[in-house]
Amino acid sequence: MSRLTCVVRGAGVVAFALLLIVAAGSAAMAQAAKAGIEDTWQGTLHVTDPGGKDLRTVLKISKDEKGALTGQMFSIDQGGQGIKTSSISFQDGVLKYGIERIDLTYEGKISSDGRSITGAATQGGTPRPLIFERTTPATAWAIPEPPPPTPRMAADANPTFEVATVKPSKPDAQGWGIQVIPGGRFRTLNTTLLDLIKFSYDLQDKQVVEAPAWVATDKFDVSAQPDIPGLPNERQLKNMVQKLLTDRFQLKFHDDKRELSAYVLRVSKDGPKIKKSESQDGLPGYGFRGLGILSVNNSDMDGFCRMMQASVLDRPVVNQTALEGRWSFLLKWTPDESQFGGKMKMPEPAADAPPPLFTAMPEQLGLKLDAEKAQVKTMVIDHVDKPSDN
Repeated sequence: MSRLTCVVRGAGVVAFALLLIVAAGSAAMAQAAKAGIEDTWQGTLHVTDPGGKDLRTVLKISKDEKGALTGQMFSIDQGGQGIKTSSISFQDGVLKYGIERIDLTYEGKISSDGRSITGAATQGGTPRPLIFERTTPATAWAIPEPPPPTPRMAADANPTFEVATVKPSKPDAQGWGIQVIPGGRFRTLNTTLLDLIKFSYDLQDKQVVEAPAWVATDKFDVSAQPDIPGLPNERQLKNMVQKLLTDRFQLKFHDDKRELSAYVLRVSKDGPKIKKSESQDGLPGYGFRGLGILSVNNSDMDGFCRMMQASVLDRPVVNQTALEGRWSFLLKWTPDESQFGGKMKMPEPAADAPPPLFTAMPEQLGLKLDAEKAQVKTMVIDHVDKPSDN
């Protein structure tokens, strides 16, 4: 009998202890909630990749006029340019936010005193630890001032590259790119003449015919400065590249039309799921964070079609969406062997891999690609030389 009484009393002690722990936890969470999440937080993102560097990160959380949370993230070791969160929430002590354009998500739990958030940032499927601390005037890191925007060229200007170097790419160089950097300088990395033709004339591989084989295989790095200061618009930039190809590669061609297999981009039956860009001018941006992870920034639908036909798909893409203006979005899919020029070895898809492109586009963007035959403009190469000396 006494043993039974002891067990009951022991159970009562355990239950009472558990009650105290729950009460203490609830009180701590209440204290953290009272402190609020709207504030400036900072922490170091630990990068474990070979050659990677830890990145100091600042997160500013506030509320808009409707009382909804908004966030802005700064990677101050990468220039300090703020990036708005595309989603953010704080519930039951857990902070979550996402930045769609760079494929980044964060989830972390606030401490009982409300002074820190322990969690991880995930980008490209790789989670990395990131602990935020609530800042004070004494501890807050200085956020670098972003560089002033480069003034734009006059819309009626007809610029030419004043100084241009065209060099064979280093055989071991990694990456690929075409970009305009602050100040208006044009640069490319590991680009073929075919890449430059497609970029400047808005064409796809199959639209460039009767070219010698080296046009698609020899790689070059280009660095060129316009003769007019300021940032060119898209048309001015492409006209300058066309002049460069005529001058340095002696490119001569004539236009033709041929019936080719093509893709037609249309809005899917449920309507578009993408958002218009805050800015409706300036140059568009397209960035791959890996095969099948595409960030599109400030692009119209014609530009998106040109990028997809030049970099991803094996045939021309025709825009029939009737969507006006510029758009920003993220597209994630699992590529197949026909994409990216058929030159990339596609890894075995993981169990949680995104769907194929033709499924991902309606699901994520509300857009679809239909395969059809169409009369398409072609460029017939009449003459071309390897580039002249710099």
